[in-house]
Amino acid sequence: MTTYAAFLRGVNVGGVNLKMSEVAAALTDAGFGEVRTILATGNVLLESTAGAAAVRKKVEAALRERFGYDAWVLVYDVDAVAAVADAYPFEREVEGYQSYVTFVADEAVLDELATLGEAAGPEEKIRRGDGVLYWQVPKGSTLDSTIGKTMGKPRYKSSTTTRNLRTLAKVLR
Repeated sequence: MTTYAAFLRGVNVGGVNLKMSEVAAALTDAGFGEVRTILATGNVLLESTAGAAAVRKKVEAALRERFGYDAWVLVYDVDAVAAVADAYPFEREVEGYQSYVTFVADEAVLDELATLGEAAGPEEKIRRGDGVLYWQVPKGSTLDSTIGKTMGKPRYKSSTTTRNLRTLAKVLR
Protein backbone atom coordinates (compact mmCIF):
# COMPACT_ATOMS: atom_id res chain seq x y z
CA MET A 1 0.00 0.00 0.00
CA THR A 2 1.15 3.49 -0.81
CA THR A 3 0.02 6.54 1.13
CA TYR A 4 -1.05 9.38 -1.14
CA ALA A 5 -1.93 13.01 -0.62
CA ALA A 6 -4.91 14.00 -2.76
CA PHE A 7 -5.31 17.75 -3.17
CA LEU A 8 -8.83 18.76 -4.24
CA ARG A 9 -8.86 21.98 -6.26
CA GLY A 10 -11.20 24.79 -5.26
CA VAL A 11 -12.94 23.01 -2.39
CA ASN A 12 -14.37 25.22 0.36
CA VAL A 13 -12.53 28.23 -1.04
CA GLY A 14 -13.84 28.52 -4.57
CA GLY A 15 -17.58 28.01 -4.42
CA VAL A 16 -17.62 24.21 -4.03
CA ASN A 17 -18.60 23.52 -0.43
CA LEU A 18 -18.07 19.99 0.82
CA LYS A 19 -18.02 18.51 4.31
CA MET A 20 -14.74 16.70 4.74
CA SER A 21 -16.44 13.86 6.61
CA GLU A 22 -18.59 13.28 3.53
CA VAL A 23 -15.52 13.41 1.27
CA ALA A 24 -13.82 10.81 3.47
CA ALA A 25 -16.92 8.59 3.32
CA ALA A 26 -17.10 8.88 -0.49
CA LEU A 27 -13.45 7.90 -0.89
CA THR A 28 -13.73 5.06 1.60
CA ASP A 29 -16.78 3.82 -0.32
CA ALA A 30 -14.68 4.04 -3.52
CA GLY A 31 -12.31 1.49 -2.02
CA PHE A 32 -9.46 3.58 -0.62
CA GLY A 33 -7.95 2.67 2.73
CA GLU A 34 -7.08 4.79 5.76
CA VAL A 35 -8.81 7.89 4.40
CA ARG A 36 -8.17 11.02 6.48
CA THR A 37 -8.91 14.64 5.69
CA ILE A 38 -6.74 17.54 6.81
CA LEU A 39 -8.31 20.95 7.27
CA ALA A 40 -11.44 21.90 5.32
CA THR A 41 -9.67 22.94 2.13
CA GLY A 42 -9.58 19.62 0.30
CA ASN A 43 -6.53 17.79 1.60
CA VAL A 44 -6.90 14.02 1.87
CA LEU A 45 -4.53 11.26 2.84
CA LEU A 46 -5.45 7.80 1.63
CA GLU A 47 -3.93 4.44 0.86
CA SER A 48 -4.06 2.45 -2.36
CA THR A 49 -2.16 -0.24 -4.23
CA ALA A 50 -2.74 1.64 -7.51
CA GLY A 51 -0.38 4.21 -9.01
CA ALA A 52 -0.88 7.96 -8.59
CA ALA A 53 -2.51 8.47 -12.01
CA ALA A 54 -5.07 5.73 -11.37
CA VAL A 55 -5.77 7.08 -7.87
CA ARG A 56 -6.33 10.55 -9.33
CA LYS A 57 -8.87 9.27 -11.86
CA LYS A 58 -10.69 7.19 -9.26
CA VAL A 59 -10.84 10.05 -6.71
CA GLU A 60 -12.14 12.49 -9.34
CA ALA A 61 -14.77 9.99 -10.49
CA ALA A 62 -15.90 9.25 -6.92
CA LEU A 63 -16.25 12.96 -6.08
CA ARG A 64 -18.06 13.77 -9.32
CA GLU A 65 -20.49 10.92 -8.77
CA ARG A 66 -21.14 11.60 -5.09
CA PHE A 67 -21.25 15.41 -5.11
CA GLY A 68 -22.14 16.28 -8.70
CA TYR A 69 -19.40 18.82 -9.35
CA ASP A 70 -16.52 19.00 -11.80
CA ALA A 71 -13.87 17.60 -9.45
CA TRP A 72 -10.20 18.23 -10.19
CA VAL A 73 -7.64 16.49 -8.00
CA LEU A 74 -3.86 16.21 -7.97
CA VAL A 75 -2.37 13.13 -6.30
CA TYR A 76 1.17 12.52 -5.03
CA ASP A 77 2.73 9.94 -2.78
CA VAL A 78 3.59 11.50 0.57
CA ASP A 79 7.34 11.12 -0.01
CA ALA A 80 7.04 13.28 -3.12
CA VAL A 81 5.08 15.91 -1.17
CA ALA A 82 7.77 15.89 1.53
CA ALA A 83 10.49 16.36 -1.10
CA VAL A 84 8.60 19.29 -2.63
CA ALA A 85 8.14 20.94 0.76
CA ASP A 86 11.79 20.37 1.72
CA ALA A 87 12.96 21.97 -1.54
CA TYR A 88 11.11 25.28 -0.94
CA PRO A 89 13.72 27.76 -2.23
CA PHE A 90 12.79 30.86 -0.25
CA GLU A 91 12.88 31.67 3.45
CA ARG A 92 9.86 29.79 4.81
CA GLU A 93 8.52 32.13 7.47
CA VAL A 94 8.79 35.78 6.49
CA GLU A 95 6.79 38.31 8.47
CA GLY A 96 4.02 39.73 6.28
CA TYR A 97 4.36 37.10 3.53
CA GLN A 98 2.63 33.88 2.48
CA SER A 99 4.70 30.94 1.23
CA TYR A 100 3.00 28.74 -1.38
CA VAL A 101 3.53 25.71 -3.59
CA THR A 102 1.47 25.30 -6.75
CA PHE A 103 1.33 21.67 -7.83
CA VAL A 104 1.18 21.33 -11.63
CA ALA A 105 0.30 18.03 -13.31
CA ASP A 106 0.89 19.21 -16.89
CA GLU A 107 4.49 19.94 -17.93
CA ALA A 108 3.44 22.44 -20.63
CA VAL A 109 1.38 24.37 -18.08
CA LEU A 110 4.33 24.35 -15.68
CA ASP A 111 6.57 25.75 -18.44
CA GLU A 112 4.03 28.48 -19.09
CA LEU A 113 3.56 29.37 -15.43
CA ALA A 114 7.31 29.40 -14.77
CA THR A 115 7.68 32.33 -17.18
CA LEU A 116 5.47 34.43 -14.89
CA GLY A 117 8.49 35.04 -12.69
CA GLU A 118 9.73 37.49 -15.32
CA ALA A 119 6.60 39.65 -14.89
CA ALA A 120 6.41 39.44 -11.11
CA GLY A 121 6.76 42.58 -9.09
CA PRO A 122 9.59 43.13 -6.63
CA GLU A 123 7.50 41.83 -3.71
CA GLU A 124 6.58 38.51 -5.34
CA LYS A 125 9.03 35.63 -5.71
CA ILE A 126 8.40 32.82 -8.20
CA ARG A 127 10.61 29.84 -8.94
CA ARG A 128 10.09 26.60 -10.81
CA GLY A 129 10.61 23.31 -8.98
CA ASP A 130 10.17 19.66 -9.88
CA GLY A 131 6.53 19.56 -11.00
CA VAL A 132 5.70 22.62 -8.92
CA LEU A 133 5.89 26.36 -8.87
CA TYR A 134 7.16 27.89 -5.63
CA TRP A 135 6.06 31.38 -4.78
CA GLN A 136 5.97 33.91 -2.01
CA VAL A 137 3.77 36.97 -1.89
CA PRO A 138 2.83 39.66 0.65
CA LYS A 139 -0.15 38.72 2.82
CA GLY A 140 -3.37 40.23 1.54
CA SER A 141 -2.22 40.42 -2.07
CA THR A 142 -2.37 36.76 -3.07
CA LEU A 143 -5.31 37.20 -5.45
CA ASP A 144 -3.82 40.37 -6.93
CA SER A 145 -0.40 38.80 -7.48
CA THR A 146 0.95 37.67 -10.85
CA ILE A 147 0.27 34.02 -9.99
CA GLY A 148 -3.06 34.74 -8.27
CA LYS A 149 -4.48 36.53 -11.31
CA THR A 150 -3.31 33.77 -13.63
CA MET A 151 -4.41 30.75 -11.58
CA GLY A 152 -8.05 31.88 -11.61
CA LYS A 153 -8.34 31.18 -15.33
CA PRO A 154 -10.44 28.12 -16.23
CA ARG A 155 -7.68 26.53 -18.33
CA TYR A 156 -5.63 25.80 -15.19
CA LYS A 157 -8.35 24.06 -13.17
CA SER A 158 -7.65 20.53 -14.32
CA SER A 159 -3.89 20.57 -13.75
CA THR A 160 -3.03 22.91 -10.86
CA THR A 161 -3.73 23.46 -7.20
CA THR A 162 -2.00 25.61 -4.61
CA ARG A 163 -1.23 24.97 -0.94
CA ASN A 164 0.65 27.07 1.55
CA LEU A 165 3.65 25.57 3.35
CA ARG A 166 1.81 25.43 6.66
CA THR A 167 -0.91 23.27 5.10
CA LEU A 168 1.70 20.95 3.59
CA ALA A 169 3.31 20.60 7.02
CA LYS A 170 -0.06 19.51 8.46
CA VAL A 171 -0.58 17.04 5.63
CA LEU A 172 2.86 15.52 6.30
CA ARG A 173 2.48 15.09 10.08
